[in-house]
Amino acid sequence: MPPARRIQFLYTGGTIGMVPSPRGFEPGGDIHAHIQKIVHAQNTPAGLDLGFAQLREIVDSSNITPDHWQEIIDHLRAHRDGYDGFVVLHGTNTLAHSAAAVALALTGFDRPVVFTGSQIPFGMPGSDAVGNVIGALTAAAGGTSGVSLYFDNTLLSGTRATKISALDAHGFINPYTEQSDAPRHGRADPAPYRRHDVAVVTLAPGITAARFRAMTTPAPDAVILRAYGAGEGPSDEPELEQAIGDLVAAGTPVVVMSQCLHTRIDLTKYAAAQFLHRCGAIGAHDMSLEAVYAKLQFLLSQGIPADQIGTWLHTNMAGELTPDTASSLSTAVRAS
Repeated sequence: MPPARRIQFLYTGGTIGMVPSPRGFEPGGDIHAHIQKIVHAQNTPAGLDLGFAQLREIVDSSNITPDHWQEIIDHLRAHRDGYDGFVVLHGTNTLAHSAAAVALALTGFDRPVVFTGSQIPFGMPGSDAVGNVIGALTAAAGGTSGVSLYFDNTLLSGTRATKISALDAHGFINPYTEQSDAPRHGRADPAPYRRHDVAVVTLAPGITAARFRAMTTPAPDAVILRAYGAGEGPSDEPELEQAIGDLVAAGTPVVVMSQCLHTRIDLTKYAAAQFLHRCGAIGAHDMSLEAVYAKLQFLLSQGIPADQIGTWLHTNMAGELTPDTASSLSTAVRAS
């Protein structure tokens, strides 16, 4: 008889274990008891030996930071030899951010890591917690490779998921049908995540250069500019090009993505995007906001110089870029 597959649940907090309190719903339910009850009552895969752990402090996922990402990563590495797979129970608000961050840091990790959560807590009417937990457990026990996210009967790549609903059970999607099978260039022994000041600025009709300067003063470590369409912005707005260019020239990378879920950034396609190309902004290709944010935090934590951020951002590290938009690392950067 083959040995039992050992799967560990890691509870970080979030809706799945929330209970009512005078302040509103907050983490605090007995997740371990819920998991044990599910395993005994549901049709779970046979031959499993389950473990359970939780972060030092469980939190609403709205309070997750890169420090928590690193705690998850450190835990997975420390327990790698003891388990065949892991299920990370996480709140939905930043679930996709955390999955992408862990995937970028664990490109050589040879155990399945499946993130999941729920829209409604365990034990409440209409809860989706049981189905998501069983699905994630089945995926982890089945040996699915890499970091993934399971939600509402769908298994998504950890670097390609984005949250689309806080109401519907189908809370996450991959906006792109294709999966990235381009060559990957992860870092074998990455430095730990540290918090970096990555500002997210959303363009809207009427935004001025003065407002952009105010929103990026003092200068952040990087800026994600959520533009329109394929990367267009208000090119006729006086001094906006100069404001963005000044920021880039001073060493702050400006990464342009779209407010659209399904697009690919091309800063040379439209005249209304070329001003961003001229001032040195970097297109985010087809990465989600969650992936771009996690990737910038990761690259900054590695001490990547500002003039190399674009090369690494355009390099497929953990499946976050589709094949036809992924660039290969230059020989110099690959060797570094």
